[in-house]
Amino acid sequence: MNTITIDLNSITPIDDEQFYQLCRANPELKFERNANGEILIMSPTGGETGNCNIEIAADFVFWNRQTKLGKLFDSSTCFKLPNGANRSPDLAWVKVERWEGLTATEKEKFPPLAPDFVLELKSPTDRLSTLQAKLEEYIENGVKLAWLIDRETDRVEVYRTGRDKQVFEKPATLSGEEILPGFVLSFEEIWK
Repeated sequence: MNTITIDLNSITPIDDEQFYQLCRANPELKFERNANGEILIMSPTGGETGNCNIEIAADFVFWNRQTKLGKLFDSSTCFKLPNGANRSPDLAWVKVERWEGLTATEKEKFPPLAPDFVLELKSPTDRLSTLQAKLEEYIENGVKLAWLIDRETDRVEVYRTGRDKQVFEKPATLSGEEILPGFVLSFEEIWK
C-alpha cells in the first residue's frame, strides 16, 4: 500500500481529540499517526489482499466466538499506543478483561491500549521494512504476539515480547500459542 506522510508539527501539533475528529471528518481516508505525530494516509488494498484478509479474519472470528476470550478488530480500528502512535493493524485481538477495563468513551474512540495480538498481511505495494518496523513498534508498546504474513515470499515473521523474531518459510499452520489458546491458522488458502 502506498503511504503519504504529512508532518504538521511545524505548523501545529495535533492532539488526540483533533486526530480523532480528523479521522471522523474524512471517513473515506484511512489515517494512522506515528510516535512523532506525523499523519500517515494509507491507500486501500487490492482485491487479492482484501480477500486474503477476510479469509484470515474468518478463522479468528470462529475461534473467538467459541472461546469468548477476547475482542477482535479489523483494519478500520485505530489503537492509541503507549508511545503516542495511532495504529491500525490488519487484525487485532484484545483479551476481554483488558477490553472491559476501558471506559465507554475509550471503547468508542481509539482504544488507548496495545492489543494482545496483531496481524499484518503484506500487500504487493507495502515495503517490508516499514511493516517490520511497525511490528517491532507493536511489541515495544505491549503487544504480546504479532504475525507478519508475506504472500510474495511465502514467509511469516513471528514477533513476541522478550524474544527474537522468528521466520517461517511457507508454514502449513501457525499456533496462537499461549496468547490465543487453541487457535491454529491454516495457510492452505493463503499460499494459493
